Parts: sequence; structure tokens; C-alpha cells
Amino acid sequence: MKKCIIIDDEQHARESLSKMIKRFYSTRMEVCGLAETVKEGVELIHIHTPDVVFLDVEMPEENGLQLFSHFKESNFAVIFTTAYQQYAISAIKYAALDYILKPISQIELGEAIAKLEKKDRINKNTGRHIESLLYNLNMGNKDVSKIMLPVHDGFELVRIRNIVYCKAEGNYSNVYTVSGEVIVVSKALKFLEDLLPDKVIYRPHKSYLINLNYIKSISRNNGGELLLENGSLIPVAKSQFKGLLDILQRAE
Repeated sequence: MKKCIIIDDEQHARESLSKMIKRFYSTRMEVCGLAETVKEGVELIHIHTPDVVFLDVEMPEENGLQLFSHFKESNFAVIFTTAYQQYAISAIKYAALDYILKPISQIELGEAIAKLEKKDRINKNTGRHIESLLYNLNMGNKDVSKIMLPVHDGFELVRIRNIVYCKAEGNYSNVYTVSGEVIVVSKALKFLEDLLPDKVIYRPHKSYLINLNYIKSISRNNGGELLLENGSLIPVAKSQFKGLLDILQRAE
């Protein structure tokens, strides 16, 4: 059974979540304490050493994210709770962290708990996830600069601007970077397409994603082809050729 603490400035919200856990998941998760502020939450974490903390993002006295300034290392998982669908959600996703939108439903809570239970132990990379999140939030939500890529033994933190292109490899994907490194991601290409910002990432072919900033030229050779700055040739599907041309012309 995993131990949890709930930090939320709204009494109704923290009590409602606590009751939901006790009613539906009492054999899987124990609620060790409820906190109204980050300060109270820190005290409870030191006392109970929870496996997971449900953390509200927006609180009046301290932003919930300030919780992490009180710990050199985060040895607990974090599930963010927020009523603001746009606030910080992109950065939270890029950092490979979990969140639940308020009002919290039993289904979403169950999915979050099930995801947590799949982990044999608390991920040792939690600190890096938080580092990525805080960095991106400081840069501004509209300009997320780093992403956590799931690899075979954890996660790898990569700057989006350093990604040249991605290639599908069955249920995996290869991410090619400006340094020449190839990162094998344990997710299909669709996962990366949904996660990466469409302002700079484009899918010219079912097997490829490319960073628009690294296109050197485009031609109709072989039915459609892109030459990237690193010398890579990327095929362009016939259905995507005109759309890609339009994007490139607008960028000029």
C-alpha cells in the first residue's frame, strides 16, 4: 500500500480527494495527512515520508511548485492537481509528470494511481523531472525548451531546439540530435508528435518528424524529399508536400 499526502488550499478540494481515495482505493493507498499550505505539506512529508504527494498548483500564500525548494532531492512521486487546464500543463507534460484536472473524477484518479503502481519503486529521476518542469516554467509556458524523453532505463532530458528529426522504429522511435547522438525512445512516433510543439516540429511522412529550423532544401526528387542541415534526406509524402511548402513560404 502506498502512502500519500494531499496539499491544497481549498478545504473542500482536499477533503473530497481524501474521501474518494478512502472510499474507492483504501486497499491500495493510505491518506497520511492533509495540508492547507506548502509549509504544512513540508512538515507532513518529513513526518510520514509518503510515496506520492497530490499537489495543488495555485495556492494564495505559496505557489505549489515552491514545495520543491524545500527538498534537495524529491524521493516521492508527485501528481499535480489544478483547475486551470492551460496553466503549467504543457510544462508538466514535457517533464513527464502526472496531473489531474479539477474537479477530480474517480476515473482520472484511478488512472493516476494505476500508473503509479506500475512503478516498482519511486523513480530516482524525479528530481530531474522537477528540474525540467521548473526550468520550463521560468522560461514561460509558451516557450517550453526542454523535454523528458522516455528511454529504456528511465528518462533523458533534451532541449527541443537540439532535436533535428525523429524516425519511427516500430513501437520505438529514434531521436537524432545536433550533436549526432541518437536517442532510442521507448514510445511510438505518435507519442512524440503529440508531445513536441507543432510550431517547430512537422510530420512530412508517416515515419518521420522534422524540426523546421533544420531544413536546408526541399525538392520533388523521389516523389518529395527534404535535405536537412546535417545532410539527412527525409522523404515527404505526396499529401504533405504542398502543406510543407506553405509553411516554409510563410516562414520566409
